[in-house]
Amino acid sequence: MMEPVTALVRYMQHVDGAVVPPVFANDGLVIVEDFAPYVFKGKGAAARWDAHFRQHAARLKDLRRDFGAAHDFDRNGDRVYFVLPTTWRGVYLEARRFEEHGAWSFVLEKSSGHWLIVAYGSGATDRTDWPVQVP
Repeated sequence: MMEPVTALVRYMQHVDGAVVPPVFANDGLVIVEDFAPYVFKGKGAAARWDAHFRQHAARLKDLRRDFGAAHDFDRNGDRVYFVLPTTWRGVYLEARRFEEHGAWSFVLEKSSGHWLIVAYGSGATDRTDWPVQVP
């Protein structure tokens, strides 16, 4: 069940030369993000999200994430819902290290034996940054 989430994170950490893995549902996808235009939904949502994420990621380096234990887990047939406490770390614009705490809320649906992301919302609860130390 976590495979589409971890595949998405692997992609987000290394977009150069990579293709978005097939983790998103074809119909009804909704993504709420912290980069413009913030909401990606409807036909072509995954492709629009990818284009905007690539622009966003171009300013990031050494992106890493840690997940806390999933909570608010619920299942209704072939749909699951859960929240993942998430910490992102990396370098922004080659000059600032950051650590961002927040959560990802996911809705996944099982289709043809595979879990796919139908929706996710991402939000930060706090962020700390500091200058990159040059050796």
